[in-house]
Amino acid sequence: MSKDPGVEFQAGVFLVDKPVGLTSFSIVSRVRRILGIKKVGHAGTLDPFATGLLIVCAGRPATKLISRFMEGKKEYFATLCLGITTETFDTEGEIVNRRSVGRLSEGEIEECLGRFRGLQLQVPPQYSALKHKGRPLYYYARRGIEVKKEPRKIDISLLERIDGNHDLSGEEAELRLRIVCSKGTYIRTVAADIGEDLKCGAHLTALRRTKSGCFSIENSLTMDDFSAGDAKERFLKKMFTVEEVCKLLQ
Repeated sequence: MSKDPGVEFQAGVFLVDKPVGLTSFSIVSRVRRILGIKKVGHAGTLDPFATGLLIVCAGRPATKLISRFMEGKKEYFATLCLGITTETFDTEGEIVNRRSVGRLSEGEIEECLGRFRGLQLQVPPQYSALKHKGRPLYYYARRGIEVKKEPRKIDISLLERIDGNHDLSGEEAELRLRIVCSKGTYIRTVAADIGEDLKCGAHLTALRRTKSGCFSIENSLTMDDFSAGDAKERFLKKMFTVEEVCKLLQ
């Protein structure tokens, strides 16, 4: 499994910096075309409005590692709009409620965040790709069918403000957070639950994943690499071989 562009590609792992507006599946499709290989998958979906690190595995020896990649902790940078709730907990859904933020002191916000740190149970959002009877939950939600899933254990090991730790006030307010969490954590649900705890409601307006397990966003492939005339050569230069990632996973 050489990184030499002159050698036929067999398998490898690629880090992609996904932009806003593209689905994780569309990134996979583009990687298939560039590498000329059908067996391609990703480790952990990013919603279209989210950006950042997407781990893409190409070739059967690499795709067999996907479940192991998904086990690691994730780091996100999230922006919440306090005062507005939406049906999907993010910018993609209809607004369902508006409540004035009023005035929230720095101390009140910190107390709230403290209640969301550590091990806890989280109910998956109705608008998610989590499966029920073979179909994603959003299939039922879009048809007005409510499917109740059991709460799942998650761990938020770090939850901190990155917006200056000042008071927030007004009809609406922005709260920016850094979050490190276990697999299966829905940041949209974290945002909505924080909003309810603060009694003003909230939804997620921006989300960027910067780390996943042993990988980080640095030196990821960008859309410029995807559209370049020498795209395949760029991919192979930044590729992790299966041997390399197996050492990282040890």
